[in-house]
Amino acid sequence: MTGTWRPTPALVRATLLGALAVVVAVVGAAPVAMVLGAPFVLLAGLGLVHRPRSSPAVSATLDERWLHEGQGTTSRLHLSDGEDVEHVARALTRTPYVAVHPADGRVAALAPELPTVEIGPRRWGRRVLGEEQVALTSRWAGYRWGPVPLPGEARRVVPYTRGFDSRAETPRPVGLVGLNRSPRLGAGVEFADIRPFRPGDRLRRISWRVSVRSQELHVTTSPSEEDSGVLLVLDALGDHGRSEGLDGAASSLDQGVRAAAAVAEHHVAAGDRVGLRVVGGDGGLVGYGAGTRHLRVLLDQLSGVQPGELPKALADQLQLRVTGGSVVVVFSPMLSPAIVTATAGLVQRALPVVVVDTLPADATPKVPEGADPRVVDLAWRMRRLERDQVLAGLAGLGCPVIAWRGSGTLDDVLRRLARRAGAPRVVSR
Repeated sequence: MTGTWRPTPALVRATLLGALAVVVAVVGAAPVAMVLGAPFVLLAGLGLVHRPRSSPAVSATLDERWLHEGQGTTSRLHLSDGEDVEHVARALTRTPYVAVHPADGRVAALAPELPTVEIGPRRWGRRVLGEEQVALTSRWAGYRWGPVPLPGEARRVVPYTRGFDSRAETPRPVGLVGLNRSPRLGAGVEFADIRPFRPGDRLRRISWRVSVRSQELHVTTSPSEEDSGVLLVLDALGDHGRSEGLDGAASSLDQGVRAAAAVAEHHVAAGDRVGLRVVGGDGGLVGYGAGTRHLRVLLDQLSGVQPGELPKALADQLQLRVTGGSVVVVFSPMLSPAIVTATAGLVQRALPVVVVDTLPADATPKVPEGADPRVVDLAWRMRRLERDQVLAGLAGLGCPVIAWRGSGTLDDVLRRLARRAGAPRVVSR
């Protein structure tokens, strides 16, 4: 960004006072006026002598291009053709959910050192970081360049993912690689059973201790280690509660996005195939995949979620289209009939479904202008009672509903689903 040099108010003031002192001293024969005005004459002369003739240009860059909420980066200023610059000042624009250091966003330094500003986004989503104004000052504060505005850099801030870990295995592993134990025997590392040797068994599987005791060859068996398909369904049909960033209160969408990101990171690290479906807002669908690159795609999709209702035609016919063998984790406050109906449909298909309740305990609705707060509060209490009945109905269908609490949230539920998946079923013929 470029600008022009202009005289500073200090130079104008020193020039006028110095000229006035000279005129009074000469016309009025008052030497004392010249003595009093000498400092102003000196400052004005030095400022004019060091009049800048360069055409500086400034730009700013951020150190990091990939940020989680809560992380920080440094905004660095770049100056070219700045041999006439003595002082550099920066003033950052205040942006919601973005913390800066120093807190007021104003820094300055004497050239050639350029001031830096630390920036830290406190909430996921699309953020413009580093929007500011820059001013340069010449020697003796005679001329000022700017202030000129510098545009910020757009960044997608991905949600906070640490704080979740699970030791439970995902039910119904259907792939060929991963960390989950399969109901089928294969080339795993954990002990399952000992049986007599059969043609085709590997020699390294022979249990010599049992074979010597029984006088027949026996081999050890182990379950296969396979991956699972995990579909994360995020309810973006609305955002309930207050959102104050990572260090403050979290709305329902905040909790849903952060929980989905943490679960996705855990299962991708475990070798599972993870997919994502965003219901509401701009929507969004990420197919099943694994690996670090796929995790980045998932987090990038979550960082762009915007709340919004579905058209009535789509809400009445909402289907999540889940393939068999997948585990479905629904992150929702369960206040929309569309997502409730779709979830119940998955449970009736005998798919393993877990509902993570993301509604904050202290969530309250916004009071419309002109409405009676008592009526709004009564309506919200009735809506909460209806929601409790919906959650009880889902639990009656066999769908666990749990509140998000970080590490270990899904352990007990996944263990119960795994036992249910391995239980014998009664089939009518």
